[in-house]
Amino acid sequence: MTFPQIKQATGRRTFALWLGALALVMGLVAASYAMGQGSSLDTDGDGLVSYTELLMAMPDMTETDFATLDADESGALDADELNAAQEAGIIPAG
Repeated sequence: MTFPQIKQATGRRTFALWLGALALVMGLVAASYAMGQGSSLDTDGDGLVSYTELLMAMPDMTETDFATLDADESGALDADELNAAQEAGIIPAG
């Protein structure tokens, strides 16, 4: 392999590593951004959003509306339920 070929192969590897690192960082940023809305609503840090916690952010939320969002009837919204409510436009996306 000649020097220009080695330099070109090294450049490709460097670019591929740089591109992979960029994709990883973007994925981590997107994940932390997606989790940010739920964590800003989750004031007690238990990983779930209760009716009381949601009421602080959305004073017009009724218990009936909350029960509709609480698909698994656990009494709190998990990440999937929050995402579904955001996609439906019921809770503003963070």
